[in-house]
Amino acid sequence: MKIGNAEIRGIVRHFEEIDDPRSEVNRRHLLVDVIVISILGVIAGADGPLAIAMWANMQAPWLKQHLSLPNGIPSRHTIGRVLQSLKPAAFQQCFTAWLSLLCEESSTTEAEQQEKPLRQIALDGKCLRRSHAHRRGLGAMYLVSAWATDKGVALGQLAVEEKSNEITAIPQLLDQLDLADAVVTIDAAGCQRNIADEIVSGGGDYVLALKGNQDTLHRDVTELFAQLIDEDFRDTPVSRHEECDDRHGRKEERRYYQIAVPDNFPQREKWTGLKTFGLAIRRCVSGDNETLEHRYYISSLSRHGRRFANCVRGHWSIENKLHWVLDMTFREDESRVRERRLADNLGWLRRMALTLLKQHPGKQSIAMKRRMSGWNVNFLLQVLMGKAT
Repeated sequence: MKIGNAEIRGIVRHFEEIDDPRSEVNRRHLLVDVIVISILGVIAGADGPLAIAMWANMQAPWLKQHLSLPNGIPSRHTIGRVLQSLKPAAFQQCFTAWLSLLCEESSTTEAEQQEKPLRQIALDGKCLRRSHAHRRGLGAMYLVSAWATDKGVALGQLAVEEKSNEITAIPQLLDQLDLADAVVTIDAAGCQRNIADEIVSGGGDYVLALKGNQDTLHRDVTELFAQLIDEDFRDTPVSRHEECDDRHGRKEERRYYQIAVPDNFPQREKWTGLKTFGLAIRRCVSGDNETLEHRYYISSLSRHGRRFANCVRGHWSIENKLHWVLDMTFREDESRVRERRLADNLGWLRRMALTLLKQHPGKQSIAMKRRMSGWNVNFLLQVLMGKAT
């Protein structure tokens, strides 16, 4: 099967409607050409405007077959200016529409189209550790990401200047997402009443980690579970689930408990949709070392032990399958880009590239798929299609 122009045109169609923020004076390159080159370059291993431009010049004959390029390959400065001027929300919206179409086309069987697994959206922030510029009074930038845990898809992103600003960024990010019939999981920073209200208003459910930032609620839930465990839940219906792993010389046991919120619980009415409290106990034995940790959760879901466990475990995929891969494969922590909007859009290009590489059915690692995309344009086009040919 011959691939090439149709796949590039598919990208062009979804990005050509973005408003061009540049002045019309001396505009020599088409906006969509610069965007497509940037997407392809980052998938193929580029990490910034200079590397994108170098990759594009090496692939110039091939790119000229599929893009207009009225004045040849854009320079690194042009690519940098375009990525610095694009509105991140509009950029992300176009990618989401394109990815939705790819997912619809890849679901070919009737069973796949009818099956509706649990949609879990994990939200978490990540620091770009070397993005600081102390002489300009800029600390390291944080990117708050939304991650579809069941599909391995980046759904959205917002940049904030401080970790504490995640609380204000999360509602803005939720506004961009389709929350209907989804379970949203957030760590303790997002355990806020307005966030719970927005999730439920959007047609979703929540599982929110509970820590000391909600001091009274955390204390009350901790004391409640301590009493119930001491009584072995004698008079309280409880959903339980247990898991055990014994790998790499380490034994890990996880126990999950979920109970309905008591009718007389003091803060019950303050949290929209609040139905259950959850407790996850993790015991890890490695050699002579043993650790035991308790994590508490509030949720709008009804009692269901396995589903609660899946939500707790699924949330960690944003750390293991998004943040860790961005650092190890895309070297995101090493980026020294200080211009905030440029860093934001480059961050989204990395998440976009990771999403597409994950959708490719090949058995290679993400790092190897990225190398192969740089070595072979046919493999790069397969990544765009989300299928091997």
